[in-house]
Amino acid sequence: PNVDRIEVDGQMLRLASRPQLIYILLNKPKGIVCTCDDPGGRQTVLDCLPEGLREGLGLHPVGRLDAYSTGAIVVTNDGELTFGLTHPRHEISKTYEVLVEGNPSEETLRLWKQGVMLEGQKTLPTIVRVLSSESRQTWLEIVMREGRNRQIRKVAAQLGHPVLELHRTAIGAIGLQSQDQSFIAIGSYRSLTDSEVAFLKSKLH
Repeated sequence: PNVDRIEVDGQMLRLASRPQLIYILLNKPKGIVCTCDDPGGRQTVLDCLPEGLREGLGLHPVGRLDAYSTGAIVVTNDGELTFGLTHPRHEISKTYEVLVEGNPSEETLRLWKQGVMLEGQKTLPTIVRVLSSESRQTWLEIVMREGRNRQIRKVAAQLGHPVLELHRTAIGAIGLQSQDQSFIAIGSYRSLTDSEVAFLKSKLH
């Protein structure tokens, strides 16, 4: 009998063998929402995948990036992994490159690193370092474990340096650019390696 076949990174997935667990790293473009379906008709992360992966496999994004942000997002049909990774107790560090207005002072950077009061609760300590600086804007690298809604944008605005661009480069040790894998272009994706999946699962314990 004829069996539909879907190819991911050169490997064939047989639909008859579902539910095969799939783990994907996507470089999310701007304007794409991190949901499986959007009532407003906006494109979702699933629209970045081949048609054969969009329906019937139960794929969904792990966590979120707002529509105006770009970068690394894991897409999977492993519900147990998704539940574990999105639980606050199991927050994995995430690395961002962020373009902000102006040039944050050393004192501003110190406050950001130590944590600031945001909506009645102090943010956790964060790694913040300057990547490059021009007269009216600055690129920062930010590494954080906390994942409150639009936290970087809110803290930056509160400190007087609104975000102009926000790009997530890595989730823990899983990056858009690594020694073993070629760079993932905006809108493209690759399957996670066995070691990367093992890394994510190790964070659940």
